[in-house]
Amino acid sequence: MDEDRQEVFDALCERASQLFGKDVSEFSLDTKFEDLGIKSVQVSQITTYLEDELDIEVPYMKFRRCATFGEAVDFVADLLDE
Repeated sequence: MDEDRQEVFDALCERASQLFGKDVSEFSLDTKFEDLGIKSVQVSQITTYLEDELDIEVPYMKFRRCATFGEAVDFVADLLDE
């Protein structure tokens, strides 16, 4: 995993651990948002956190289409490259 993707993954895991009461070590690129029972308000909290941490704009509607942490990491890392 390259540096951008690692940074996004770490930030995503950090926020998800706060929202879902799990340790960051419990998350992987294969973790499915659906399995966490994610709600739209939590998606919003994650995108806002990523925006603040990474200083980018994360489109909520596109982000919520990501099924797994891996898809979300790829999506956000691509935004960093723009």
